[in-house]
Amino acid sequence: MIKGLYEDPNLLQGTLRSTSKGMHPLLTTWSLAALFPYAAAATLQIELTLSNAIVSPDGFNRRAIVVNGETPGPLIAANKGDRLEIDVTNQLSDLATNTSTSVHWHGLYQRHSNAFDGTAFVTQCPIVSGALFPYQFDVPDQAGTFWYHSHFNLQYCDGLRGPIVIYDPLDPYRMMYDVDDVSTIITLLDWYHVNAYDVGLSDNPAGILINGMGRYPGGPNTTLSVTQVEQGKRYRIRLINMGCKPHIIFSIDNHKFTVIEADGQAVVPLSVDTIPIYVGQRYSFVLEANQPVDNYWIRAMPGSYSSNFTYGLNSAILRYAGAPEGEPMDRTWPSLNVLNETDLHACDNQVVPGLPYPGGVDVSINLVGSMNNVTHDFSTNGVKYTPPDTPTLLQILSGAGEIAALVGQGTVYTLPPNKVIEVSFPTEFLSTPHPFHLHGHSFYVVRNAGTTQYNYIDPVQRDTVNIGFLTDNVTIRFVTDNSGPWFLHCHIDWHLQRGMAVVFAENPNATAQADPVNDEWRALCAAYNRSLSGPKDS
Repeated sequence: MIKGLYEDPNLLQGTLRSTSKGMHPLLTTWSLAALFPYAAAATLQIELTLSNAIVSPDGFNRRAIVVNGETPGPLIAANKGDRLEIDVTNQLSDLATNTSTSVHWHGLYQRHSNAFDGTAFVTQCPIVSGALFPYQFDVPDQAGTFWYHSHFNLQYCDGLRGPIVIYDPLDPYRMMYDVDDVSTIITLLDWYHVNAYDVGLSDNPAGILINGMGRYPGGPNTTLSVTQVEQGKRYRIRLINMGCKPHIIFSIDNHKFTVIEADGQAVVPLSVDTIPIYVGQRYSFVLEANQPVDNYWIRAMPGSYSSNFTYGLNSAILRYAGAPEGEPMDRTWPSLNVLNETDLHACDNQVVPGLPYPGGVDVSINLVGSMNNVTHDFSTNGVKYTPPDTPTLLQILSGAGEIAALVGQGTVYTLPPNKVIEVSFPTEFLSTPHPFHLHGHSFYVVRNAGTTQYNYIDPVQRDTVNIGFLTDNVTIRFVTDNSGPWFLHCHIDWHLQRGMAVVFAENPNATAQADPVNDEWRALCAAYNRSLSGPKDS
C-alpha cells in the first residue's frame, strides 16, 4: 500500500478496536482473526478516514484519494459471525475526484442491513465532506475474500478501495495451507496518471499495480511489491482484482496454484498455473513454496490491451527466505493450465434452485446489453440506467412498493420473495467481455462464457461473473431471500457511469420491516441536497 506523499492536514489516522461478546478483548490489529480463530463473535469498531493526497505508487506523482493515509486502503479483517461497525469520516476536499462519497462492501450480503450496502442513489445518499457516517452490519454466514470501494461516480478509480477478509474458524480447507495473513493478500489494479474523469474511451492505464506498487514505461526504477515465502511452506494467497477496466492474467513463474475459493465461495480444489481474473472478482489459491530458494516474477498481464513485462512493468516479486534482495531472472514459464470458469465446481453439495433446464424457474429475465456508437452510452433492454435523485431504498420506504411508483422505470425490476430467479445475458450486441456484479447475493453460474452447455448439478457460485461477448448467453440463478433494492451492474466503472446497470427491488413490500434504517441514514439525503447548492459535486 502506498501512503500519500503530501497528505491533507488534519488527517485522522484510522484505528481498529474490538470487543468480544463473552470473552477477553481482542488485539487491536488486523491479525486478530488469525491469532484467535475460535474466539466468540466480536463487534469490531473500525475507523476509515478518507482524504486527498499526492501519491506516487509507480514513481509518478498525482493527486488521489487515500484511506487512512494510504491507497489501497488498510485491510479489514474479521471472523465469520462478527459484527462490523465502520465509521467512515469524509475529509475529501478535491472537487476533481468528488467530495461526497459512499463505501460499498463488495460481496457481503447485507442481510437485514440493505441501508448499509453503500451504493449511492440505490441504498443511500452520498456522505458529504466533513461528515461521519457509521456503517453497521453483521457477517453471520459468510467467509472468504472481499473488498471495499467507493460506489459514487468514478471515485474508486482514484484510490478509494481496500481488501476485506472474513476468516472461517471451520474452514474446510484449513489443512491445505500453513500461512493465511495480511502478507498473503495480493491486490491488482489498473493505474492512470490522470483523474478518472479524464480517461478516454480508448486510453490504457500506465500499468498494473500489485499491492499498490508498480512501474510505467519510461518511468523510474521504483521498488516493486515483494511477497515473502519460506521454502517448504504452503500459503493461502487471496487474489483481488480491484481494477476499473481490464481483466488480468495472473501467474507466478515456476509455480502452480490450487484454487479453493471464488468470490467468497469454496470450490472443489482445482490445479492451474494461470488465473484470468475480471474486475471485482476474487480467488484464493494455495501456493506451495516448493522451488529452489530464489526470486520469481509475479506477473499481472492486462487482458484487454497489448502490454508486456519489460523492466518490471505489471510485475511484483515472490521472494524465498534466503534469496538475495534483487529482481528475478527472466524465466520461460508457459501457461499450460489456464483457469476456465467451467472447471470450477461448488463443494457445498447444494442443489441448484429450480428445474434443470433453461427457464425452469419462477422468474426469467433476459438482460440484453448494447452500446450507442455515437454517445458511447450503454443500455439494458434499450434503457440506460440513470441514478435517481432519491435513492431507490428511500422511495421504497416512502411507500413506492410497485414498479410503476419507482423512479427509473425500465431499469428497476421488482422481484417477488422466495422465488427462483434466472438472469440471462445475451451478448450479441457486445464486442468485449463485461464483468457483472450482483449486490446482496451470490449466484449459481449455470452457463459460463465460452460455452453453450448448462450445469445444474455443481456450478460455481460467485457474485461477479464475466458475461462474455458476441455469441455468449451467460446465465445465473439465485433465490430472492434478501429483501431490498440490489444493484446489478458492469464493474468496468466507466461502463457503469455510462448506464450499464439495473436495480432488482426485491420484495419491496417487506423491505421496511426487514431492513430498518437509523437516524444517521435518514439525515444523509438532507445533508447531500444542501451540499448541491454549494460547489458542484457530480
